[in-house]
Amino acid sequence: MQPTETGVPTVKEMISAQIEPGFAATVPNPSPPPVAAPKEMAWIPGGEFSMGAAEPKGIDNNRVGMQATLDSRPIHRVYVDGFWMDRTEVTNAQYERFVTASKYVTVAEKAPSAEEFPNAPVDMLVPGSVVFTPPDKPVQLNDHLQWWAWVKGANWQHPEGPNSSLKGRDNHPVVHIAYPDAEAYCLWAGKRLPTEAEWEFAARGGLAGKAYPWGDDFMVDGKRMTNSFQGSFPNRNSSEDGYLSTAPVAQFPPNGYGLYDVAGNVWEWTGDWYRPDYYGQLAQAGGIAKNPTGPESAWDPDEPGQAKKAHRGGSFLCTEQYCSRYGVGTRGKGEINTGTNHLGFRCVKPIK
Repeated sequence: MQPTETGVPTVKEMISAQIEPGFAATVPNPSPPPVAAPKEMAWIPGGEFSMGAAEPKGIDNNRVGMQATLDSRPIHRVYVDGFWMDRTEVTNAQYERFVTASKYVTVAEKAPSAEEFPNAPVDMLVPGSVVFTPPDKPVQLNDHLQWWAWVKGANWQHPEGPNSSLKGRDNHPVVHIAYPDAEAYCLWAGKRLPTEAEWEFAARGGLAGKAYPWGDDFMVDGKRMTNSFQGSFPNRNSSEDGYLSTAPVAQFPPNGYGLYDVAGNVWEWTGDWYRPDYYGQLAQAGGIAKNPTGPESAWDPDEPGQAKKAHRGGSFLCTEQYCSRYGVGTRGKGEINTGTNHLGFRCVKPIK
């Protein structure tokens, strides 16, 4: 950073010096929102920003499960128009109103067909969903099936299985939501799912190049800023943040745009197909990508035949021991008909 003629750096120089290499300043649109805010939504002004995630500092990114930024590079410039976004993840109470009004039945509440899963045992072709089921002792982190299980009768109304309920969880994010379930709610509400670019612009809250929606330090003044996993993953969550699984929405501070839980709590669906090489495609095209909506089709080299959409935001299971994807620029992925007890969504509403 070069000094000015007076020997004192300018504000612009000071800001630029604090932005992670590869990132440039966020330039929000100056226009105010065109109309009054829809209920429970925040105005996201849109503008130009640097999208992606830098190599994490102080973390071995080559450890199993920890390659959280490899599909989030290269960092590239993107422009998005302004839009409205739900301040919180969609809650159980909100989703219940939708189901009551529409009589909608979620994917997890329907039995899979033998045509869809020809090799599945007959007793598995029943309604159910995927539930985090921690082992009773430490395990090697090389096989996620050690802590995930298909649970018959698990769905949005029974998050851990048929013996669980939503009692006391009205304000928790709805989970076990497959992509069609999120789309159906958005259509009913007159909204849609965000693109990855919209989601990241909003989650950054006006900051540029920061690791988290609130800055570069995971804890601020000794306080936890999100619902994540503490203790020994996956067998022991010490719940130092006060929550063993999902937390009620808006229990932690909002970001600069007034959005809650854009890191941790539950993963959120976006409308974009997932490809790990998509950012490279945008960077190779050059210039500024304007309102990108993702690739034309999905491709995951780990499961090339699966139709996957991008997830964002991480969940209550994120930890530096295994998965640090609560970082604001990092990405997740999920097969469109698969819900889990750490996956939900929030909606956006374009201005046009």
